[in-house]
Amino acid sequence: MNQITRFGTGPRMSQAVTYGNLVFLAGQVALRAPGASVADQTADILARTDELLAEAGSDKSKLLSASIWLTDIETFNEMNTVWDAWVAPGNTPARACVESKLAAPQFTVEIAVIAGI
Repeated sequence: MNQITRFGTGPRMSQAVTYGNLVFLAGQVALRAPGASVADQTADILARTDELLAEAGSDKSKLLSASIWLTDIETFNEMNTVWDAWVAPGNTPARACVESKLAAPQFTVEIAVIAGI
């Protein structure tokens, strides 16, 4: 049986969970850049994603899937400028990006990823 390991566990959720050779990250928002531009929020989220993946024994070159939520789809290109500079060339994940209301108004981007270990 594969072991389940949880990282950053709180009363409602864990920031990351590993199972077998996979790591699942919770949707990340820009906790260190609330209210900042979409580009700055995206950069903060991706830095946190790097940190969580490393803690779980993975990295962005092993991304399998990404889900991205934007509060305004008109900011798609702004977010993609940061994403494209961050994602590992040749290792781009399957990805979806949609417009959605987020849980708090100071956040305009949320990103969740699944990666191999």
